[in-house]
Amino acid sequence: MATLANVEHRNQEATCYVGNLDPSVTEDLLVELFTQIGRVNSVHMPKDKLTGLHSGYGFIEFLDVNDADYAIQIMSMVKLYTRPLRVSKSSLDKKSGSGSLDVGANLFIGNLDPADVDEKLLYDTFSAFGTIIRPPKIMRDDMTNQSKGFGFVSFDSFEASDTAIECMHNQYLCNRQITVQYAFKKGTTSGEGDMVAEGGRSPGGMPERHGSRAERMLAAANPHREFLSTKTGLSGTGVQKVPNTMFATSAPPALGARNPLNASIPIPMPPPLPPGALPPPPMPPAPPPLPPKSNSSMPPPPPPPPPPPPMM
Repeated sequence: MATLANVEHRNQEATCYVGNLDPSVTEDLLVELFTQIGRVNSVHMPKDKLTGLHSGYGFIEFLDVNDADYAIQIMSMVKLYTRPLRVSKSSLDKKSGSGSLDVGANLFIGNLDPADVDEKLLYDTFSAFGTIIRPPKIMRDDMTNQSKGFGFVSFDSFEASDTAIECMHNQYLCNRQITVQYAFKKGTTSGEGDMVAEGGRSPGGMPERHGSRAERMLAAANPHREFLSTKTGLSGTGVQKVPNTMFATSAPPALGARNPLNASIPIPMPPPLPPGALPPPPMPPAPPPLPPKSNSSMPPPPPPPPPPPPMM
């Protein structure tokens, strides 16, 4: 659908990268799917010259940048032919991609329900705490593709991961009490090596988890963090996500208490009085209620006649 010239001159800000595509997915199917989000300008799926099969990913250019941002929020981790889609902003600058935000804020999520919890649910649940730099990963069996009951989520900051641990550890997700903690480091680095929960060891020989003081110091000095948090990332909205802390972590409010969701709404104030004007007089007090109407104005009924004298 897109020629080489159109690919070179497409609007990168309005273009989405769609990965993890099934071999049976076609360009027409992607057009039909993403047209539900917004107006699609072009679709390009790189294909092998010999076999003619696509490489498992494609690029979708919208006419509006807002449609591309909305597609990332709605379509990310949606399953297409049993495969969760990986949707993110397309960028020509590979060195400043979302991988530059990998500061080590990687969480291990355990005791997941194998039947009900998938990558989409993990993304929707944990994206409330901050920007997720890569799609969540659930470890599955190679033969049956069945979930093993644990997965991994990576944030762009330790503030977001700390908030996720504080709010979600020992909470219930699909009727199971999940475990949320920092994942173990991996000894060797690879494309997704930091998402494997074993291998890294501290100088004492014990496995070392992410979230150490050294990682936090390096994260604070990351030169790409300020730029990427307002430019790229998995969310693609152009604004760093603020962690959502509206969770049931305390007792319900008492009757008559103010709703915390409305506490931030300003109360309208009356306009100020002009100079020299007197304030309006106070409202008079309400009159007392009237007593109930009685029947005292009506004359009393006549007395009954006396009984007749007895007969002799």
